[in-house]
Amino acid sequence: MGQVARSLLFVPGDRPDRFHKAAVSGANEVILDLEDAVAPAAKAQARDAVATWLAAGKRAVVRINAADTDWYADDMAMVRTLSGATVMLPKADAESAARTVEMLSGRPIVALLETACAFMGLERLAATAGVARIAFGSVDFCADTGIVDEGDALTAVRTQIVLASRGAGLAAPIDGVSVEFTDVARMEQDALRSRRLGFGGKLCIHPRQVAAIHAAFKPSPQEREWAARVLAVFDASHGAATALDGKMIDKPVVERARQIVLEADAA
Repeated sequence: MGQVARSLLFVPGDRPDRFHKAAVSGANEVILDLEDAVAPAAKAQARDAVATWLAAGKRAVVRINAADTDWYADDMAMVRTLSGATVMLPKADAESAARTVEMLSGRPIVALLETACAFMGLERLAATAGVARIAFGSVDFCADTGIVDEGDALTAVRTQIVLASRGAGLAAPIDGVSVEFTDVARMEQDALRSRRLGFGGKLCIHPRQVAAIHAAFKPSPQEREWAARVLAVFDASHGAATALDGKMIDKPVVERARQIVLEADAA
């Protein structure tokens, strides 16, 4: 997937008329969805549409159907032949992720964590060879557990996903979708929470959400100013611990300031 994607936009696989619109929406990645967004009767039609798009030299993330479904084998047969497809595996756990990577001859996948059972094996999932990144399927996770994703109800779960990803050397994980797509301020707040918890990006279900996610993951003017002042003070100290505004400035603080500068440059 190259540089860490901040915004990943779902598009129903049986709506090829929307593929190009999604590709030019500004989203870092487009997810062509063969799973939840597609009715059972339209699975084959969606698979053919996605295959046609990818065969034309396009690239996308493809959310296939889960490993325990009747559609998994056909989905895998399709994506195996198309190098432009990055597979997103829903209802992922360590076993299904390892099986999928093996069938793809080692090509990396995005593992979508959506169940309590998978969460209990989170460290094993993160350590599975070929898992490049973990995405949090928060809506399905809530349906499975009965937890309501309001306030801090899922903060402990999100934090564990971030820590497990970091511990396994994976890219920062992807937070789940926000079902709100008309309230820009609410969307930005949701994405800012994801960033503050250590996520590297967020799934989205509507093009309107893309700009809000990018805004939330871009360092604010205040953060950029702080980072510049920290680096200036540290340079003036010739690498010794120093202070700024009554607060100690040492190596971890300097590293955070450098990361903010890098993020601002990338944005």
